[in-house]
Amino acid sequence: MFPAASDSNRLRLFSGSANVSLAQEVARYLGMDVGPMIRKRFADGELYIQIQESIRGCDVYLIQPCCNPVNDHLMELLIMIDACRRASARQITAVIPYYGYARADRKTAGRESIAAKLVANLITEAGASRVLAMDLHSSQIQGYFDIPFDHVYGSPVVVDYLLSKKLPDIVVVSPDVGGVARARAFAKKLSDAPLAIIDKRRQTHNVAEVMNLIGDVKDKTAVLVDDMIDTAGTIAQGAQLLKAKGARQVYACATHPVFSGPAIERLSSGIVEEVIVTNTIPVPQDHFFPQLKVLPVAPILGEAIWRIHEDNSVSNMFK
Repeated sequence: MFPAASDSNRLRLFSGSANVSLAQEVARYLGMDVGPMIRKRFADGELYIQIQESIRGCDVYLIQPCCNPVNDHLMELLIMIDACRRASARQITAVIPYYGYARADRKTAGRESIAAKLVANLITEAGASRVLAMDLHSSQIQGYFDIPFDHVYGSPVVVDYLLSKKLPDIVVVSPDVGGVARARAFAKKLSDAPLAIIDKRRQTHNVAEVMNLIGDVKDKTAVLVDDMIDTAGTIAQGAQLLKAKGARQVYACATHPVFSGPAIERLSSGIVEEVIVTNTIPVPQDHFFPQLKVLPVAPILGEAIWRIHEDNSVSNMFK
C-alpha cells in the first residue's frame, strides 16, 4: 500500500459509470477503495450525482473515459467535477483514459467545430484543476487547456507484451503519415525496430484511395500501431497491403478499443495474427474474439495518480 493512500483525508478516488472495473483496478494498485457515490437518472433522462462522503480539502481523482455513449459519459464527468468543486475539494483531477472528440482537433473544412477544444473548455469551466489522459489522438490537445495536463501512454504494456512473445524480424508500421511519430517512438522501444509507413492518397473525389508502402516488410513480422481502433477499416486495409507486400504475419496494436460498427467482423476475419489493445475502454463480452488480447493500464494510471499526488514527475515514468 502507498503510504499516503491510506490517508483518507487527502487522496480520494471516484469512478464514473464508463469503466468501473478500471477504476477498481487503479484503486487496488493504490491500496485504497473507490469512493461512494450515488448515481441515478430521473424519468426524463437527466443525471443526478451525489458524493457520499466528505471531500473538503481533499485531492480528488475522477476516473471516466469519454467512450460510447460519449455524450452521456462526458456530461457525467462534468457533473462529477461540479459536485466535487461545490463540495470544496482542494484539487480535482479529471482522469480521462480515453478523450472523446479528440479527432475533432482542428478545422479541415469551413464552418466546422473544433470539438476537442470545446470539451477542454467544458472540463475547465466545470471546475477541474488538472487533467490526466492517456494516448491522445493529437498531442496538441494538451494545449487546449489552461490548467495542468499530464499525458501518459499505454505503449509500455503493449511493448512488454510483444517483447515477451519474442517475435522474429519485427518491423513497426504506421497506418498513415499522421501516425509516424507514434510509430517511431514505439519502434524505438521495440529494440529500435525498423519503421514502415502506409501512405494513403486519393487523387480525385469518388476515386478509391491508393495505398503505397514506404519501407520493406517482406518476410517480416509487421506490427501496425495506432492510438485507437474504431471501425477497423484502416487496420484491415493496412493488413491486406502488408500481406500483399510479403509480410509473414501482421499484428495490430492500439491503446483504445473503440470497436464501432464492423470492427469485430473485420478484426476476427483472420487478416491479423493478433489484435492487442488496453482496457482504457471496456470491451463488452460479445465483442471478444480469439485474436483479441486486452492488456491492463491500471498500473500506469495508478502510478501517475500517485506521482501527481506526491508532486513527483510523471514524465519520468516513460524515460
